[in-house]
Parts: sequence; C-alpha cells; structure tokens
Amino acid sequence: MSWFYLFLAGLFEIGWPLGFKLSQTTGQRYTWISVAIVSMALSGYFLWLAQRHIPIGTAYAVWTGIGAVGTFVIGIVFFNDSHSAWRIFSVFLVVAGLVGLKLSH
Repeated sequence: MSWFYLFLAGLFEIGWPLGFKLSQTTGQRYTWISVAIVSMALSGYFLWLAQRHIPIGTAYAVWTGIGAVGTFVIGIVFFNDSHSAWRIFSVFLVVAGLVGLKLSH
C-alpha cells in the first residue's frame, strides 16, 4: 500500500505547479491557487503515509521524480513547452532512475 500512497503523492505533486500555471493563464487566479494549495497538502500527506514503510531517500526521489516527469509531460501537451530530443532523453533518465529505485527496494 505504501507504493500506492507514494504514487498518489506524486500525482498530487503535479497538481500544485499546474495550479500555479493556470492561476497565471486564466481568469480564475484564486481558484487555481486554492487547487495548488490543496494539491500540496494532499501530496505531503500521502508522502507521509508512504514513508512509514519506504526509506525516506527512495520515497523523496520517487515523489519528486513523478512530479517532475508528470509536470514535464503536461507542459509539452498543454502549454506547448519545448520537446527537443535532449529534453526527452533527460526525462527518460529520470524515469530510468525511478524504476531503478523501485527495483532495488
């Protein structure tokens, strides 16, 4: 169950930068800032649950990795961020590191 909590924490980790971005690009500033704050709280809560059985270093690296990769993909798909070969390769390295952490646990 801890890995499921960690996955949820990573998904909510994506929510707060997305909320901040949408607060800047839509007319609903306070709604999206509220979404960001709630996402931060839920992300932290699920990380706390996950760390009961997953080492802190592994949990933190996976948590931030899911958030970084997820935010990267959202940036490309919805905000027209650059998707050069180097950026994609670099994110692939992050994903490889996350898989390595999971397999070595």
